[in-house]
Amino acid sequence: MSKLTVSQVKALLKTIDNLTDPRLVELTADPRKGVQAALTQHQRWFKRRQAALAAFNQRFKYERALWQSGCQYVAGMDEVGRGPLAGPVVTCAVILDDQFDLVGVTDSKQLTRHERELLYLRIVDEAVEVSIAVNEPATIDRLNIYAATQDAMMRAVNSLYHRPDHLIVDAVPLPFDFPQTTLIKGDQKSISVAAASIVAKEYRDHLMRDYDQVYPGYGFAENMGYGTKEHLAGLAQHGVTPIHRRSFKPVPQYL
Repeated sequence: MSKLTVSQVKALLKTIDNLTDPRLVELTADPRKGVQAALTQHQRWFKRRQAALAAFNQRFKYERALWQSGCQYVAGMDEVGRGPLAGPVVTCAVILDDQFDLVGVTDSKQLTRHERELLYLRIVDEAVEVSIAVNEPATIDRLNIYAATQDAMMRAVNSLYHRPDHLIVDAVPLPFDFPQTTLIKGDQKSISVAAASIVAKEYRDHLMRDYDQVYPGYGFAENMGYGTKEHLAGLAQHGVTPIHRRSFKPVPQYL
């Protein structure tokens, strides 16, 4: 091991995921500062990885318990876009299996845009099934946001090819005949709900960036329709667009 350069040692450490590996013991005796710094960095990485794995397994506990009870298909449900002044509410149902291993899947709000984008693509690729349903502003104004969210969630479930044996829903209980577990902050407690939150947010964010091209001047690409200072200034200057929710204050005053 002493014949390896520091760069080679760093490359080797990237392949070691067990702190009991005998090569680590040998490297510990290496007096070179670069090697010792690399070992310290590797130990920090390993601890972070172990913590992430533990958190991942904790967030999988609801799904595993339901699988063990005989449920084959468990769908996680989440929504994005209940609070904005403009744009749709987007809901998503995701069915995973016990082979799903994307450790980085967590509450979408805790991820960067780049992290969400990468995870979105992998979730869609690796999930058993993903279903999305959208309710536009006119429906939100007609039903109210809570009912419009429930309606979109139920349509997302009913559109699944695999009929779920059980639903895990983030905060919004659904009034239909599916066994369901409702979790407050479910995207922090359930992997399938977290996966649904990532897919729904990415889908809606892409829509709002497209709307920014159609309706410039409101900052939709950055604020995603929320009532930021830039968005309110756009309303004052340009008025209300077709994607604004007319039942949400202060939109009516700009009609």
